[in-house]
Amino acid sequence: MKKSAKILVAVLCLMMLMSSLSVFAASAPYQTYTYSMGGDPMDSPHAYVPERTISNFDMGLETPLAAAKDLFVDANENVYISDTSNNRLIVLDDKFATQYEITTFINEHGVPDALLGPQGLFVDSKNIYVCDSANNRIVVFDLSGNFERIVEAPQADVMGEDTLFHPVALSVDASGKMYVVSDQTYSGVFALEADGSFICFIGAQKADVPLATRIRRLIFPDVKAEDFITSAYNNVTIDEQGFIYVTTNDIDEETLASAITAGNAAYAPVKRLNNQGVDIMRRNGFTIPCGEVAFSKTEGASSDSATGPSSLIDVALGPNGMWSVIDSKRCRIYTYDSDGNLLFAFGDKGSQLGNLNQPTAISYKGSSIIVLDATLNSITVYKREPYGDIIDKALEHTATRQYSAALGDWEDINRTNINFDAAYVGIGTNLYRNGEFEASLDYFKVAGDTQSYSDAFKAIRKAWVEDWVLVVIIVIVALCVGLSKFLGYVGKKNKEGVTKVGKRTLWEEFLFGFYLMMHPFDGYWDLKHEKRGSVRAAMLIDGIVVVATIFYSQCSAYIFNPGQGTTNPFASIFNGLLTVFAPLMLWCVANWCLTTLFDGEGNFKDIFISTSYALFPLALLLIPITLCTHIATLDESSLISLAMSIAFVWLGMLVFFGMATTHGYSMGKNILITVATIIGMMFIMFIMMLFTNLVQQMIAFVTDIISEISFRAK
Repeated sequence: MKKSAKILVAVLCLMMLMSSLSVFAASAPYQTYTYSMGGDPMDSPHAYVPERTISNFDMGLETPLAAAKDLFVDANENVYISDTSNNRLIVLDDKFATQYEITTFINEHGVPDALLGPQGLFVDSKNIYVCDSANNRIVVFDLSGNFERIVEAPQADVMGEDTLFHPVALSVDASGKMYVVSDQTYSGVFALEADGSFICFIGAQKADVPLATRIRRLIFPDVKAEDFITSAYNNVTIDEQGFIYVTTNDIDEETLASAITAGNAAYAPVKRLNNQGVDIMRRNGFTIPCGEVAFSKTEGASSDSATGPSSLIDVALGPNGMWSVIDSKRCRIYTYDSDGNLLFAFGDKGSQLGNLNQPTAISYKGSSIIVLDATLNSITVYKREPYGDIIDKALEHTATRQYSAALGDWEDINRTNINFDAAYVGIGTNLYRNGEFEASLDYFKVAGDTQSYSDAFKAIRKAWVEDWVLVVIIVIVALCVGLSKFLGYVGKKNKEGVTKVGKRTLWEEFLFGFYLMMHPFDGYWDLKHEKRGSVRAAMLIDGIVVVATIFYSQCSAYIFNPGQGTTNPFASIFNGLLTVFAPLMLWCVANWCLTTLFDGEGNFKDIFISTSYALFPLALLLIPITLCTHIATLDESSLISLAMSIAFVWLGMLVFFGMATTHGYSMGKNILITVATIIGMMFIMFIMMLFTNLVQQMIAFVTDIISEISFRAK
């Protein structure tokens, strides 16, 4: 019995040990995360977890890897490694066992030759292409490792004498055309024919020239100034359609950070180029694909000490439009879909299974991701988890237009990861493609995707107009007739006001604003000398502008004001009052102070009335513009912006001409006083801020004294 008990205990211990090992294998020494639409990192279920590390022993190598630079996985899942410091190419089978190595060969002249510092690799159905970097050439072998040909440095007049051919990465399209990234080449990617003849450079990066330098060059075009070179690419990958993905980590960090914040694709660290070198990457995500979005620290990662934008060094193309980039700075992998939405990010720096130290290349191997590490001299294999399977299935169903199935997939993703804002985009997109436009609006709104929201609204609007086209025509005609009648009435009342003697009604004084808008010189003359306006009418106009401003901030369509309705109603009222009366009173006070010193004929009352009547275009147009936002899409946003611009330009012209008439100034003097008034407004604001700060310090000082006395009294 005792022996049986010991055997039972041993079996149980062994089972517990195996269970713990399996749990450890499925765990990950990092936190997978994504980003919300607000740019905040949000924890996510693991899409990939480390499965194993392929060491030199596992590969069956007698000589360990040394500073391996690149790897490639072919259609049969064979793995190719450029072992840079050992000057060799290693070919592994799909089980990571070494098939053969290439170090030396007999070239086309029958002379023994050898690889020297090989870096970039590419393999198609017939050949292996190797960037023989230290020899400044490309060497081509067949799939059995037999030498075929050498592509020497291309020659062309347009290349320039200072252009060096030092290939570090390459890709080859179906026709045999080669796209080569050369180290320290700033003209873009080399495009070469299959025989190695030079075609052109494509995809040259934009140089970041400071604004001060650009202005100086405009003023002094003949003066030699400092040169600003573009950034160089570091890697290239080609997809099945022949488009090439390029990465760079050569952009100035400040410039790159500004580009990421502003969504400026001109300085994007990863691009997708067509054969003309035009960037056609879709960037419909919350931010442009760039790796890390929060440049400071991300919770739960030991590589948080790394700051600044990511240093992207390679792109891997996965199934169903999925693609990944690797950040050598943080040792992290960022995976996107074909629209540029970040699906998930994972990885960290360290020595645990799954962590990396100096990643140099990344590739997909079936559903797994493999990463080459030059310091650890190994390949880390990440296997896809069920959460990653769901995402892949959703992308597959979307790509094959199985929108109902894709909708179910995205709903599963949303239930699994409530932090994944892009899932709402996926649900909304598939509802839209199923023709459920109204249902898709809510999901696009939650995700903050105004473009997709606009597309869905456009489809709803089109269907509605088709059903109610006669009603739409009748309403438009009725509005035009009503507006014409009202303007006729306004014109009649203003004509009667010319000869009217005695006190005018508030309504008549208000309607005079229509005449003043169209006839500013005569209108402002009558406003001052004929008393066609008053303070009460001016206050009424100001009040309407305040209401219109609040109405626009709270009631404009979501497309044009995504943040509408999020602020407290009382705060909106305060903001509306502050938006109108703060600049109005600053202008009146500053203008009155200056014109009193410079022979202005108007007093403070005249200035206030004149300026308030100048706000009439806003009072007249802001509410209709707000209503128009509810029938417009983003495609018509330029019309909304044009209407707003007209209102404000009209306002500025009325203020300018009103001051000239009110004070009796000539055009030149009025320009000087206008500029001086604006400077005066800024000076008053500075004094007010200084005074407010002083009062706050005094209050804080008194409060501290009272607190100290109370403390000592106790």
